Amino acid sequence: MDQVNLKRLAKELNLAVSTVSRALSDSYDISIETKEKVNALAKKLNYHPNPYARSLRKRSSHTIAVIIPEIANNFFSLVIDGIEEVAQANDYHVLIYLTHENHVKEAAFVRHLMSGRVDGVLMSLASETDDMSHLYELTEQNIPVVFFDRVCDDIDTVKVTTNDYESGYLATKHLIERGCTNISYLAFSGNLSIDQNRKQGYLDALEDHHIPVKESSILLCSNDDKENKKKMRNLLSSEVPPDGIFASVELLAIQCYEVCKELDLQIPRQVKVISFSNLRTASLLAPPLTTITQPAFDIGKQAASALFQALGKKAIKLSDQKIMLTSSLIERESTAIEG
Repeated sequence: MDQVNLKRLAKELNLAVSTVSRALSDSYDISIETKEKVNALAKKLNYHPNPYARSLRKRSSHTIAVIIPEIANNFFSLVIDGIEEVAQANDYHVLIYLTHENHVKEAAFVRHLMSGRVDGVLMSLASETDDMSHLYELTEQNIPVVFFDRVCDDIDTVKVTTNDYESGYLATKHLIERGCTNISYLAFSGNLSIDQNRKQGYLDALEDHHIPVKESSILLCSNDDKENKKKMRNLLSSEVPPDGIFASVELLAIQCYEVCKELDLQIPRQVKVISFSNLRTASLLAPPLTTITQPAFDIGKQAASALFQALGKKAIKLSDQKIMLTSSLIERESTAIEG
């Protein structure tokens, strides 16, 4: 017999986990009929929240968890610095959990935290995450969660992001202004809203500048470095190779540099490259990389401040709020006009 939890209730009723969660919380946006169905099945299956976890919520661990997809990316290192500053000011400890972009690991970490190990969670989603049921279970246990950068739009809470759409548009426009007419976008995940927003900015910039959009110009990459480089080699050695590359994350920009070196392609003479990146050594690359740089430290501070504000008020349920910070385009030689 399956464990009686939100996911099982949702499956048997053919409803979304979010709908079941809100129905059990008597949310105003759920119909009376749906609430009655959900509560009837919950009663029939003897469903109830974990009382042990709920009782532990009455005590404070003076610890918060930060769940991130990776640490090699300098963006997340800077975010942690911002979080640590706020946590120390509030006399709290910080536990770091790395998902390595893996959904199963992310779900396991979240469920581990339901035991009352932490008072709150700060989180950036893994690129593989497409099932949010573990996140609903977390909020069901009255553990406040704040998302940053890679957010879950379906859960009502504070979300701290940057202007990804505008930055995607700006990055593409920058390449166009540097003479590029065949620009490829290196996508990292179709699941993440940040990637979707950056790609939409790219697409709209092309359309506004009357540059045809080719399906082959959008390269969907993954966590497999070897496969990514293979795709980039095929792209850059094609009959009509791109003259501009817009990488959605810095890892793909570095891989692009490596492939260009293997193919003896000169940046920026033969192909110009721009990327979202907080890489400290971007100015030391050959050539220095033009970047869209996010205010990572401030993102960490804003996310942590929102969480501690809730903890200070004992406001377990956070109201839905979007905090958007502004990224900056830092122009370097990788997009320079040769002359």
